[in-house]
Amino acid sequence: MLKTIKLTLAAVAALGLVAVASQPVKAAGFYAGKQIKIVIGFGFGGTYGKYARLFAEHLPKYIDGKPTIIVQSMPGAGGIKAMNYVGNVMPHDGLNLFVPLDSGLLAQLIFAKKVKYDYGKFISLGTANQTNVIVIVRSDTDITDWKQLRDKQIIMGATGRGSTAFLIPNLINGLLGTKMKIISGYKGSSKTGLSVEQGETNGAAFNWLFWKSKYARWFEGDKPYARAIMQVGHIKDGDLPNVPMLRNQVTGEARKIAEFVGALGLIGRGLAAPEGTDMARVKELRIAFDKMVSDPSFIADTKKRRLRVIAAKGSEVQKVINDTLARATPELVRAAQKAILGK
Repeated sequence: MLKTIKLTLAAVAALGLVAVASQPVKAAGFYAGKQIKIVIGFGFGGTYGKYARLFAEHLPKYIDGKPTIIVQSMPGAGGIKAMNYVGNVMPHDGLNLFVPLDSGLLAQLIFAKKVKYDYGKFISLGTANQTNVIVIVRSDTDITDWKQLRDKQIIMGATGRGSTAFLIPNLINGLLGTKMKIISGYKGSSKTGLSVEQGETNGAAFNWLFWKSKYARWFEGDKPYARAIMQVGHIKDGDLPNVPMLRNQVTGEARKIAEFVGALGLIGRGLAAPEGTDMARVKELRIAFDKMVSDPSFIADTKKRRLRVIAAKGSEVQKVINDTLARATPELVRAAQKAILGK
């Protein structure tokens, strides 16, 4: 009897083992135990760096395998250096991502010989914030309206030639006949902002979120330190209902150029992958990105850093890029080049 019981128990145990072994074992996610790198084309002090570090902190929670994420700064040429790296060197293994240069598409069309990437081949994962470029000037210039810049020259700071700080003031000069003198070469938006604060320059053109998050005090009170005098974007920024839009100041071909440039503000601050990245990885990362930007904890952290969330899906951003490229006729590009570069 004892021998029979032992044999029965052994048989039951064996069946249990077979049952356990036959159950499907969930495979570890592709990202388990791995590290993702996010490249930015500027320093860490501006909105590129701030959003990238937020992505690095929050995105792993929504990716199967919870990889670690690091951020690498690769400044140069107003962000073009990093975009050239993405277009030619960055591995397309699903582990290398970047924060796309919002002016990168315009820079590609204007500086065709210096740009070594094809913006249309980058794969958007989504954007956390849409951006208008805001031209600001110090109040001690006595400039309160952009029309005054037709008669008075002021000095504007800029990073590299691929940045909004270089492209937008030059565009306004070309379309409206203003006399802003652009001094480029500052290492990032923060250094450019410091040049305005220290009196080296009279103003600059960056997205409103940069100005609001870093220099909100400049625009407060009856006698502000600086004023916003022009914005370039797709729709007016909700914080600046009384600041004129460039496209509303021009007509004809000039308006087409202003609308073409303004649409690029929808690219904003997001994430993208290089050409050739496996679409299974892209799908996984897009889902994770969408979950992140809708999570209250992410939104709360952006507010703590004086940032904001105006999100768009990767497919939506991709459509904006493709549509913009489709509208970039040779005639429009030549007109934009003439307006920005004077040739």
